[in-house]
Amino acid sequence: MNIVKGIIPKPIKCVIYGTEGIGKSTFAAQFPNPLFIDTEGSTTRLDVARTETPTSLEMLNNLLSDFQNDTQGYLTLVIDTADWAEKLCTQSVCATNNKKGIEDFGYGKGFTYVYEEMARLLNKLNDIWEKGVNIVLTAHAAIRKFEQPDEMGAYDRWELKLINAPKCNVCAMIKEWADMVLFVNYKTFSVAVDDKGTKHKAQGGARMMYTQHHSCWDAKNRFGLAEELPFDFKQIAHIFNASAPKSTPQGASAPTVPAAPTAPVAQNNSVPAASIDDFEEIVPMDDLPFTESAPQIPDTLPKPLRDLMTQHKVDESEIRLAVSQRGYFPENTPLINYPPDFIEGVLIGAWNSVFAIIQENRAVPFT
Repeated sequence: MNIVKGIIPKPIKCVIYGTEGIGKSTFAAQFPNPLFIDTEGSTTRLDVARTETPTSLEMLNNLLSDFQNDTQGYLTLVIDTADWAEKLCTQSVCATNNKKGIEDFGYGKGFTYVYEEMARLLNKLNDIWEKGVNIVLTAHAAIRKFEQPDEMGAYDRWELKLINAPKCNVCAMIKEWADMVLFVNYKTFSVAVDDKGTKHKAQGGARMMYTQHHSCWDAKNRFGLAEELPFDFKQIAHIFNASAPKSTPQGASAPTVPAAPTAPVAQNNSVPAASIDDFEEIVPMDDLPFTESAPQIPDTLPKPLRDLMTQHKVDESEIRLAVSQRGYFPENTPLINYPPDFIEGVLIGAWNSVFAIIQENRAVPFT
């Protein structure tokens, strides 16, 4: 056995959630040298470093893989926000299985598939965390009814605005994953306005963050923080010096979030039976120079596909060639004429496999 004693300096996994517009992004921007993956486009008014806004789960996963391969000196990765990242997971699951909405699966199966995608996302963040990078997830808050098993009646409490179904609770999984969960809200006071004290009005409105579990909200920390603090980064700045990663002892590693197998791909009778498996997984090669001109990307294509094509400098003709090689449509068929479910479920849903075929075609010398 390799026994490790004492405190192991590690970066911090933090969740910050609260009401809209309270300053979650501004607070996260004060973490050490942060890079934002802005899933909802809310950082345009902040002077921060950010990636392009991911418009699909595949694009988000590609951004995380690129960052894992080269952190470029950034010390914090911020996903802003987790609930919008969950929406990308939901869109991907529905597109891959040819469903119009998550409820179309029935019996909660759709939520299970989303839970699995979010688990894979956390595993990717764990890999980045292992490289010495702090991970911050911001999220919106929602009020939900809660009924204590040993108490009579239900009451309202604040929770993460994420799926919280009994068997696929994304909300609980993220809370377990984090070292610190901060709930942020406005603190108001009730002041009597008459002599008898029968009439009151609200005053105050200071922004406060809560660091420990309460019957009315979820929160936790592993750093001995006070239960209630002003919503100011100076209140937690000291923990980053103590948590700065040095050398990782042998045998110490990040916990892995379990993920179930990928959801099966449903067939669509309106087009040839296309599935992710038809695009055989090929080990991606380094990008090769293939053209001096900008790639041809029609504006009429769905934005998630256009973003993936732009990110990887893929021309429309390259996709048409890859699709024709698999026998789905003739090479001269414009992408805009492809059925929407083929674009969503294969071109976007199986982008990494499609792009691998494109890279293989680029590597073939011209004769």
